Amino acid sequence: MLNTDKVLLSPLYEQRIKKLHEDKLEINEVKMKELGSLDFDDWGFVHYPDFKFEARPNHESGIVYGPLAIGEHLRRFFNEIPKYINKNSALAGAWVGPLSNYVKIEIAPEDQPVELREIWDKYDTRPGFGGMNHCAGDISIGLQLGWGGLLNKIRYYKKINAPDNTDFYDGEEQVVLGMQEWISALALEARTLADTEANLKTRENLLDMAKVNEWLVNNPPRTLREACQFIAHFQTLDRTYFVGGALDQLDEALRPFYEKDIQDGRLTDEQAVWYIASLFFNDTHYSQIAGLTPDGSKDMTSRMSFIILDAMHALHIPINIALRVHDKVNPVLLKRSLEYTMEEGTGVDYSCNVGCEEGYVKNGFPMQLARKRAKVGCNWTCIPGEEYPLQDVTRCNLGFALYYALQDIRGGNPSLEALFERFCFHTKTIIDSIKAGYDKHYEVMGRNKPELVYNLFMHGPIERGLNCSEGGVDILNFNIDGVALATVSDSFAAIEQRVVMEKRITWEQLFLTLDNNYEGAENIRLMMKNIKRLGSPDSLAKAWAVKIRDYFVWCCKNEGTPKYHLPIIPGMFSHGTILELGSKLPATPNGRRSGEAISHSNEPDPGFAAGIHTFSPTLKANAVALLQPGYGNSAPLHLDIDLDLLKHEGGADALAALIHAHNQMGGTLINLNCLTKEKLLEAHENPQKYPDLIVRVTGYSAFFASLSKEYRQQIVDRFLSAEANS
Repeated sequence: MLNTDKVLLSPLYEQRIKKLHEDKLEINEVKMKELGSLDFDDWGFVHYPDFKFEARPNHESGIVYGPLAIGEHLRRFFNEIPKYINKNSALAGAWVGPLSNYVKIEIAPEDQPVELREIWDKYDTRPGFGGMNHCAGDISIGLQLGWGGLLNKIRYYKKINAPDNTDFYDGEEQVVLGMQEWISALALEARTLADTEANLKTRENLLDMAKVNEWLVNNPPRTLREACQFIAHFQTLDRTYFVGGALDQLDEALRPFYEKDIQDGRLTDEQAVWYIASLFFNDTHYSQIAGLTPDGSKDMTSRMSFIILDAMHALHIPINIALRVHDKVNPVLLKRSLEYTMEEGTGVDYSCNVGCEEGYVKNGFPMQLARKRAKVGCNWTCIPGEEYPLQDVTRCNLGFALYYALQDIRGGNPSLEALFERFCFHTKTIIDSIKAGYDKHYEVMGRNKPELVYNLFMHGPIERGLNCSEGGVDILNFNIDGVALATVSDSFAAIEQRVVMEKRITWEQLFLTLDNNYEGAENIRLMMKNIKRLGSPDSLAKAWAVKIRDYFVWCCKNEGTPKYHLPIIPGMFSHGTILELGSKLPATPNGRRSGEAISHSNEPDPGFAAGIHTFSPTLKANAVALLQPGYGNSAPLHLDIDLDLLKHEGGADALAALIHAHNQMGGTLINLNCLTKEKLLEAHENPQKYPDLIVRVTGYSAFFASLSKEYRQQIVDRFLSAEANS
C-alpha cells in the first residue's frame, strides 16, 4: 500500500531546510538591490556583481554564433565562475546568471528574416523566430549515462557519422568537458571547506558532497543524492545557456533511486526531503508529478510524489511543480497539495489531462504519446526528449488585428460584417508571417544558436548529428499563441450592442472617440465597457469569442509553414506581459484606453462578473474551458481566491471538485492563489513586510516582493475582481 504520511523532520534536517529558506531570501534581496524587480520565475542564480567574463566574437558584427564557438564559451564560463557551496544543502553548485549577460549570442545578420520584420513591427508581434529552449530533455538519458557516458556518446557518433564539418559534435564535446571540469572544481571546493569546518555534522556533509561530485565527473548516479546532484548540474547548465527551465516527470525520474536506497537501508524519508529541498534551492525548474502511465492503466503517484510535496512545503520558496490531474489521480495527493496551497498562499499548479491529452490526439498523435506530454514550462507541455514544440515564444496580438480592421472600414458604409472580415484578414496576415519565420528558424538555428544543452538529453540529435530544431528529434510542431481574446471579443460585443443594436452612438462617433483615447468622453467609455462582458452568462461577447477563437485556430491548423509544411499547434497564452503587449495598442472599443494592458490569455477581464451573484471562479472556469484552442496546448485558468471566503465554500474539497470539473470540461491548466484580501493589499503596499509571500503569477510562482509594482498589480486586480463578485 502506498505510504501517504507526511514526513516528520528531525531538528537537524528541519534546521538545514530552514536555513536554505533564509539563504534564498538573502540571495533574493541582494539581486533586487543590484538588478531591480525580478518579473519572472524565481531563477536560482547567485549574483556575483564583480564577476567578469571576456567574450571572443567570431563574427564581424561582434556576435558569438555557431555550436563550436558557443560550446567553447560555455566551457570557459564554467571554468571561471565562482564555485558556490552552501553548507546546509546536500548539493553543490549554482549558476551566476545567463551567459547572454556576458556574451552577445545571436543569429548572424545574413540569416535574419529581414523581409518579415516590417509585418512583425506593424502588428507588435512576438514571432518566435530565434526562440530557445522551449522543449524538454529526457533526464533519464543523463541519469543513465552520466557526463562521462554523454562524452563517449558524442565521440562515438562523431566517428560513426564522420561529418565533413564536425562543429556540431565539437561544440557538444566542449559543453560536456566544461561540465566535468566544473564538477571537479566543486568537489575540490567542498573538500577545502571541510578541512576548516569545526561542526562535525557540517564537515561530514561537505565530505559527502565532495565524494558525490567526484563520482559524477565521469560516472552516472547510483543513489538518490547523486541523482539530485546530477539534475542540479543539469539545471545550472540549462539556465546558464539561454535560461532554459524545463525538467521532466520528476517523481518518476527519481523513484527508482529512492526505492533502491530504501531497499538497501541507506536512506530515510527525511533525508529524501532534504535532497529534494536542496534541488529546489538550486533552481526552480519546471517539472511534473503524478499523471497516467502511457497505456492509461494507472496513476504514476508514488511515495516520491508525496516527498516532493513535503519538500516544497518545508522549503517554502517559489517552486514550479505541476500536478497532472485525471480521474484516477491519488485523492490524498490532490488534497494534500491544496491544503499546502491554502496554508502557504500558493503551491503546485494543476495540469489537466482531458484538454492536454485528448486535444493533442487531434493533431494526429496516438493517446499513448499524448499521455507522455508533461507540464514542463510556464504554461506548456511537451514529450521530454522526443518533441520540439517551441511553445511560449510567440504572441499573435489580436488587438492589433482589430485596430487595423477598424481603420480599414472607416468611411463608406461600416458594418460588423465588414469589421470581422478585415479582422480575419489581419489575423491571418500575422499568423502567416509567424509561419514564414518558423521556416527560417528551421533553416538557420542549427548553425547559429543550437540547443547545445537539450541536444544531449534528446533522443536523436547526437545520433543524427542534427540540432533538435532541424530534425534531430522525430516530433516537430510549432506553437502560435493568440492573445487579447477578451479585449477583442468585448470590443465586438460593445459595438454590436451600443452601435448596431441600440444605436447609442454612430460609427463615426466611435472612430472619433477612439482617436481621442476617450478624452472628454468618459460617458461613452463607461457605456462601451459596461456591457455583459466575456464570462458573463448569455453575453454577446461569448459568441464573438468563440467565433474569433475558431478563426484563429483555423489559421493555425489549416496549413503548415509555407516552405517546409511544419505543423502548427494553436495556443492562447499571454504570460504576465499583458501591460507590455498593450503598451503600443491604441484605445479599443471595450473601454480600454491606449497603452493599457490587454486581457490575459483567453480569460475574461477582471471585473467581468460585476453585479452577478454567482461564485465568479466558477464563471471564469467555465469561460476558459469553453474557449480552449483545443489541440493540447494550454490556455490557463488563473484562480485567485479569498481564503476567508473559501472556508465557507467548502475548503480543499470544493477546490478539488472545481479542478476536476474544469478538467472534465476540457481545461488545460489551473494556476491557483489562496490569500486573504488584507494580506495581499498590505504586501502590495509594503512588499518587504512579507518577503517570503509566494504567489503564482501566471504559469510560474515567485516571491511577491520581488515583482515590480505593475506585475503585482495584475494579481491584485484579479484577486479583487474575484473577491468582489463572489
